[in-house]
Amino acid sequence: MKSFIYKFLLIIITIILSACENKKVLSQPASSAKPYKAGVVLSFDDAYVDEWFEADQTLKKYAWKASFCTCRIDSIGAPQLSKLLQMQKNGHEIAGHGYHHFNAVKYVAANGIDNYIKAEIDPMLASMKRLSLNVTSFAYPYGERSKELDEALAPKFNIIRGRAFCGDVPEKEGCYFRDTKYMYAFDIDNNHVHFSIPYLLELLDYAREKNKILILCGHKPVKELTDNYQIKIETLEFVCKYIKQNNMKFYTLSDLGNLIRKE
Repeated sequence: MKSFIYKFLLIIITIILSACENKKVLSQPASSAKPYKAGVVLSFDDAYVDEWFEADQTLKKYAWKASFCTCRIDSIGAPQLSKLLQMQKNGHEIAGHGYHHFNAVKYVAANGIDNYIKAEIDPMLASMKRLSLNVTSFAYPYGERSKELDEALAPKFNIIRGRAFCGDVPEKEGCYFRDTKYMYAFDIDNNHVHFSIPYLLELLDYAREKNKILILCGHKPVKELTDNYQIKIETLEFVCKYIKQNNMKFYTLSDLGNLIRKE
């Protein structure tokens, strides 16, 4: 009888200890594990659809993904629209960049935020939906934003992106994913005042070493620079090669929306 009671108690204790251990594992905070893989968002602004498509033909060998933030959607021709839809089908993101490409901060100062949304955001979303473009992210024209604008646009987009240039050291830059829908990108147009290949390499190294997601933006991909707002294809290849060689990941802006931790 005593032997039976002893064995029974051992079984009960084992069950209790196992339950405690399982509870301990389940109660570990999500932050104890890396929430995502180090990587890069390559985003492009305005409406350089032909150049974006040509860049995609060159860079698809890297299995890259990009976010193409498009403005003036109703002024885009049928061939360009077809290219946008093809790029969306291939896994790229088509995001919003304004209906007219107004500077949001200046427009709101002159006309109010409700008029900005009526003139710039609502018609853009309506036209892009009608054209079967799935828009969940928005990039401010000229990168200028305000807290008032962010709060007004928050219900309409999963991701809202501006631009930021601290120009100091990578750890002080605002161009890394920080678990919020409000993003900043670092401009890598080759003729931009803040751009240099050595500093771009520092930003990439910091993302790799610290398991960060670096957010970059540019405008018109070209083989040779002829004007402002242009990025050389070889610069994009430099970034793509770095990502592949260092086992990092390509993200779109909308991908980041899926990584934001819910409270």
